Amino acid sequence: MQLRNYSVLLISFFIFCCKINLYSQVIVASDNGNNLQEIDYSSPKNYELGGITFSGNAQIDQRALPFMVGERIDVPGDKISTAIKMLWNTGIYENIEISVTRIVGDVIFLDIKLEARARLAAFAFSGTKKSEENDIRDKIKLSQGNVVNDNMKRTCVNIIKEYYVGKGYYNCEVSVEEKPDEKINNAVNLFFNVDKHKKVKIEKINFFGNKEVSKAKLTKAMKGTKERFLFIPFYKADTAIAFMFKNPDYYKSKDILEHVTDYFADRVKLRIFKSSKFNEDDYEQDKISLIEKYNELGYRNAYIEKDSFYIKDGNINIDIAIAEGEKYYFRNIDFVGNTKYPTGLLKQLLNIGKGDVYNQTRLMQNLSMNPEGNDISSLYMNDGYLFFYANPIEVLIENDSIDIEIRIHEGKQARYNKITVSGNTKTNDNVILREVTTIPGQLFNRSDIIRTQQVLLSLGYFDQEKLNVVPKPNETDGTVDIEYVVAETSSDQLELSAGYGATGLVLSAGISFNNFSFKKIFNKDAWTPVPSGDGQKLSLRISTNATWYQSYSLSFTEPWLGGKKPNSLGASLYYQEQTNGYSRKDSRFASIKIIGANLTFAKKVKWPDDYFQISHGLIYQYYMVNNYSNLFIFNNGYANNISYVFSVMRNSVSAPIYPREGSEILFSVQLTPPYSLFTNKDYSTMTDQQKYKMLEFHKWKFNISWFTKIVDNLVLNVRMKTGFMGSYNPKIGAPPFERFYLGGDGLSSYALDGREVIGMRGYDDSALTPLIDGNEYGGTIYNKFTAEIRYPITLNPSATIYLLAFAEAGKAWTDKRMYSPFNMYKSAGAGVRIYLPMFGLLGFDWGYGFDEVPGKPGVNGSRFHISINQSID
Repeated sequence: MQLRNYSVLLISFFIFCCKINLYSQVIVASDNGNNLQEIDYSSPKNYELGGITFSGNAQIDQRALPFMVGERIDVPGDKISTAIKMLWNTGIYENIEISVTRIVGDVIFLDIKLEARARLAAFAFSGTKKSEENDIRDKIKLSQGNVVNDNMKRTCVNIIKEYYVGKGYYNCEVSVEEKPDEKINNAVNLFFNVDKHKKVKIEKINFFGNKEVSKAKLTKAMKGTKERFLFIPFYKADTAIAFMFKNPDYYKSKDILEHVTDYFADRVKLRIFKSSKFNEDDYEQDKISLIEKYNELGYRNAYIEKDSFYIKDGNINIDIAIAEGEKYYFRNIDFVGNTKYPTGLLKQLLNIGKGDVYNQTRLMQNLSMNPEGNDISSLYMNDGYLFFYANPIEVLIENDSIDIEIRIHEGKQARYNKITVSGNTKTNDNVILREVTTIPGQLFNRSDIIRTQQVLLSLGYFDQEKLNVVPKPNETDGTVDIEYVVAETSSDQLELSAGYGATGLVLSAGISFNNFSFKKIFNKDAWTPVPSGDGQKLSLRISTNATWYQSYSLSFTEPWLGGKKPNSLGASLYYQEQTNGYSRKDSRFASIKIIGANLTFAKKVKWPDDYFQISHGLIYQYYMVNNYSNLFIFNNGYANNISYVFSVMRNSVSAPIYPREGSEILFSVQLTPPYSLFTNKDYSTMTDQQKYKMLEFHKWKFNISWFTKIVDNLVLNVRMKTGFMGSYNPKIGAPPFERFYLGGDGLSSYALDGREVIGMRGYDDSALTPLIDGNEYGGTIYNKFTAEIRYPITLNPSATIYLLAFAEAGKAWTDKRMYSPFNMYKSAGAGVRIYLPMFGLLGFDWGYGFDEVPGKPGVNGSRFHISINQSID
């Protein structure tokens, strides 16, 4: 009993002094009750440590303890309490006991019993989707062998709940179940059971105190916090009409469009691209946006008095009380410190007059943040004044008017010093730097930097979301270093496709190396898997239908011929053959062959601006027709096409994969020599073979594609394509080659007559191509108009995905006398585009063709289309 009392006293001492978890103990055990000395915790006694033993399912190296055998320690004492703290703080033990096993004179013997916590063998989920599990695993970061304790389980449960709350499941419940592993000793399996319950959406946002600003404007300002879908446009319409007749003056105070918006604010809430889940971070940001909206409308002192959100009937309701304050207006605006430009010019750029509503956002935007570059800061910075800044100060507030003094610091002009690039792991520095328009020694120009960013993006080698410019100014010597930060993304593309031609299924495969390096081709270390980094393009494409159809093409482009100027040279060779499937020795054998070569020289020009490029091309094609009927205008013979192509292109799109702004314009003309005008031959009496031995025609094309951002990443794209093919000699007319074929997905590689295939959704392939005597000979004129609304799902460079909705109209004609630009076939639909660096841009569209096509029943209506690399566009 006396020894047991000593144990209790010793335990109490360490609990009191060290505040150790109750699982940690110091116990004085009996030694058969013989020769024991009295231990008094209030009067520690010094002993020589005679030995240490270990028990339990875990051990520790004695050298890690704060005491060792042979040294003298106090019992109770600091070294024992320190040992318990140290062991407990490792977090790997769930029970620690230090026992006195024997005392012989002033020699004491201790036993350390350690019970290790269980380790994690595996973990699983229930009540979750596979995609959600992958996200959760990344967040909780558990792995086999982790120590399992209450804190770890509680942390995991909180992370999982936070994940689902972020998805709108505010009532989700997460529990964790622990089960011993059957194969691994002292290991457990964890099972996280998730009950998401119903997703909580935002039912209603209630505003209080907003007398001057309508709810419609306020909810529109909240980008991330939106009420759930609702469509009851005629709810209590009679009440609204009665109110209108009783209060005519109220409706005179606002624009009619604003009254319509107010009416539908609580009746029509469409959720297409934005969900109505509640996210606290978004809500906090939206409260700031509300005040910014008030500030834009002149209410500079507006603030949120109080707000709250609560769950009612399973959904979130939000109450926001706003103190609007008075509405203010600009009065006098003065500039101080400007010596470079006159005040009149600065006021013109500021574009704010006396009596305008006080709008801080507009003021700051026109000073330095106008996205179109028409601000005062751009005026200075485009002339080298990198260190310029303008500070607007409210110098007088009188009644509802505010006087502003804009204090300008012009600084001195800065020049570029060092221009560097970083982040390029494959593309050579010189390939990037040759596209840069910021040259060391030149005056700093912000527009040049923006232009360089656009050019670098247009190369297609870098991630458009990670491209960055880091200026490093030095005001002391008036210089600035510019670092262009890029992130490489795969630009090579593999194309696999299938289509139907006259001979059945045609399989196609193509590969493009868009950042190729010809000079490294003999360097074995550069093959990773192909030599790259010099910005050259090498493409190979093969299409085949066994013995029926074969097509081979090889092309190469050098974008900087000579390495000093952006003059590109491109060359291509191709061969196509189609047969009727018979052996070449068979008398019934028939074939069509084309051998062709192109050579193109393109040059970038800086007039009217530096978005322009002019190109010149030479084309040679040799057609051989052998015993082939029902396709060409003659069954046996050959034709030569020698032509010159001149084109002017302007490309100012903001990015190659998902443009938000800018345009693409292309004008081209293809000309052959007017052979018939140089002879006195009577072409009206010639055979078709004689007429078309040397093809003669002129072809004109004009394309335009324009992008504009509607809001955020919602983009409108409007496109127009038109083409015209004419002849020099009316007795010959336009040849049966090189014509326009409209309709379908534009994927057909079966183009043995040099045809141009233009896709149009909602109709079969070539369905909108006119007929002559029941046969398709292609159009000599065509128009196509497209309008698309685009919205991205993800802009990740490894898999860019965006949705689109479209409307199209188009038609082709064989004779200019039949041309009717207001009588076209129409379609509409929706689709998705997926950009994979290895495969390029893949498209999947559903379109509905509204109009029947004479002579071609059933070619319109509901159609699904697949496009590769903008074949439809």
